[in-house]
Amino acid sequence: MLRTMDATTVRQVSERATRVLAPNPGPMTLDGTNTYVLREGTDVVVVDPGPDDAGHLERVLEVATADGGRVALVVLTHHHRDHTAGADALAERTGAPVRGAGRGEPFADGERLAAGALSLTVLTTPGHTADSVCLLLPADGLLLTGDTVLGRGSTVLAWPDGDVTAYLATLDRLLALARREVSSIAPGHGPHVDEPAAALENIRTHRNARLAEVRAAVAAGARTPEDVVRRVYGDVDPALESAAGQSARTQLAHLGIVPRT
Repeated sequence: MLRTMDATTVRQVSERATRVLAPNPGPMTLDGTNTYVLREGTDVVVVDPGPDDAGHLERVLEVATADGGRVALVVLTHHHRDHTAGADALAERTGAPVRGAGRGEPFADGERLAAGALSLTVLTTPGHTADSVCLLLPADGLLLTGDTVLGRGSTVLAWPDGDVTAYLATLDRLLALARREVSSIAPGHGPHVDEPAAALENIRTHRNARLAEVRAAVAAGARTPEDVVRRVYGDVDPALESAAGQSARTQLAHLGIVPRT
């Protein structure tokens, strides 16, 4: 059962996982970046340290080191700075190694990470970025998704790193997993997801519907990302205009209208 530990910043989302919300809200980060502190016993894994913010680092360390805990490993779900910028400071304070997003040994799909009694399974899940991974915490039925699945809305597949083809395959894989052994999703941004299969089905439906709209726009003469944004996205918040254009380009690449390179 979810329980609030102190207001909305620190929240235990499963028996072994606590979310610490970073103070970086915005159009692309929603309420802010969710940093996760995973623990069984004294060894702790920190997932996505978030921005380079001294106050956030202190809150993460307070949660991680309570009752004699120590940070044994820092994991990055992908390379975007709102997830990774705080990694160096956290590693310096704790001496813990950092893996993911080009740091440390590359992840292998299905690799098991262990920190004391805590066990995680790494899933390579490209689409949002080429280096995106999700982490399964089997003991809690919890799937940590980074930006692959958000708690609200739909993630951006930004050019050139985003890939619609890969993302659709990732969604199919995660949906099959959710139906078997995932009871909730801990996203990189937004609220906890308590009905993972339904959420993933909705995301897949949304993606396919948007691709149908892009196909229709192409049939009507759209050839550039700017054409697609005008015809499909309509009035776009200026803060999201660049992201919309990049998403449109990844969709056109998926449909073979523009090259991947």
